[in-house]
Amino acid sequence: MDATHFYEPSQGHGLPHDPFNAIVGPRPIGWISTRAKDGVLNLAPYSFFNAFNYLPPIVGFCSIGQKDSVRNVEATGEFVWNLVTRPLAEQMNQTCAHVPPEVDEFALAGLTPVASRVVSVPRVQESPVSFECRLSQIVRLTSAAGVPIDSWLVLGEVVGVHIAQRLLKGGVYDTANAGHILRGGGPADYFSIGPEQLFQMHRPR
Repeated sequence: MDATHFYEPSQGHGLPHDPFNAIVGPRPIGWISTRAKDGVLNLAPYSFFNAFNYLPPIVGFCSIGQKDSVRNVEATGEFVWNLVTRPLAEQMNQTCAHVPPEVDEFALAGLTPVASRVVSVPRVQESPVSFECRLSQIVRLTSAAGVPIDSWLVLGEVVGVHIAQRLLKGGVYDTANAGHILRGGGPADYFSIGPEQLFQMHRPR
């Protein structure tokens, strides 16, 4: 068998960069728009994001630290997920900036907020897919020993879906050609997907 590098995370990994994020990846990006109680818009990407249920559809993102997005969702009960595609990568990266709560990241990144249909939080007009969400749960994570940690899982029910018509081919969403990008490991790694990565397997009957 190949030699392995073993470590216990509580004791450190002993490597130049923590491999955890690279192993659990690439991951979809949670580009989350929210609105503060005072009306200021917020837009931030989260690399811990995924879908958790079909009906009702539920998505969630985890914030390391109780950041503006978490506080805004807690206050208003709403958020919007926006798909990040390759043409939007640089603007998404601009919304990573650590800025005060009064800064509108839509304006910072030159993006256009457009009214949602069901929730009061705007979506990113330039994004080809958006999910309007209502808060279902905010869960503070704990260690295996039950000790609370400074990470917050925000789960929301998808109550409205926007899809650019060009991405519906015969009524089927065209993931392979939509231009999704995903977060990898390392300090700056991202991945794009395209038709060359597509293969199909049908479930056994």
